[in-house]
Amino acid sequence: MIPNLESDLLRTLVAIAETSNFTRASKVVGLTQSAVSVQMKKLEEIVDERLFERGPRGVVLTLAGEKLVKDARRIILLLDQASASLHSEPLDGCVRVGIPEEYGGTVLPQVLSRFCKIHPKVEVIVRCSPSSELNAELDKGDLDLVVVHEEADKVGGEVLFNDPVVWITSDEHFQHECTPLPVAIYEKGCWWREWALGGLDQRQKDYRIAYVSNSPFGLKAAASSGIAVAILAQSQIPDGCRELTPEEGFPRLQGTNMVLRQRTQNKCDARLGMAQAIREAFHASAVHAKVA
Repeated sequence: MIPNLESDLLRTLVAIAETSNFTRASKVVGLTQSAVSVQMKKLEEIVDERLFERGPRGVVLTLAGEKLVKDARRIILLLDQASASLHSEPLDGCVRVGIPEEYGGTVLPQVLSRFCKIHPKVEVIVRCSPSSELNAELDKGDLDLVVVHEEADKVGGEVLFNDPVVWITSDEHFQHECTPLPVAIYEKGCWWREWALGGLDQRQKDYRIAYVSNSPFGLKAAASSGIAVAILAQSQIPDGCRELTPEEGFPRLQGTNMVLRQRTQNKCDARLGMAQAIREAFHASAVHAKVA
């Protein structure tokens, strides 16, 4: 007789699949790394299959592990929906959310997954735009809550986590060694641009603006392709790029906080539920970034 698959084992398995690392997964599920290892050894004994292999970039699922993860996600979803239905009434209505576009492919799916599996009847409207535009739409009443970048020395909302702004360069190119230094930068009017160029001027570094974009994806492309060095939030460094260090003449720029802002008028349960989903998703993202 095959022993029962305990839900906590399946949750840990999914956390490992999503983080590719036992240490990061332990932070997500709130256990020690040794406890996670014990759980996965037990799970492998139950299914009588090897679920993981060690790779250069962390833990990799075997074919058996990938199959079990798919089933585990469905089981966890059903368990969470059942628990939510017992403890609270599912919400309905509409909630309008704004988030910077660089988090649209990373944190946003986690937010929507956490919220929609508990409140499937709520209509969710999402806008991905620069922080300045999201703040303006919130103030006009066109959005109910937003996640925005904010200077670390300002307090204008609920701080979710701190995401330092750093200089990055391609692993394969050496643009940071060029003179003048080719720089990829945001368009005029962005305070990150003022930080970056002001820092270069202060250190009397010879540079030229080689690339301008209003999008973090544009800056990622410039750095990855070797056109120029670029500034990005530390959590957004793409594969194939690395952070430039103070020893190389590139100290971190002023810190930036990811902040949750909400409308104070027309408080509704759907907005409060979405705010909690955002907190949980960004907390998980911050834990991942600290351990990586």
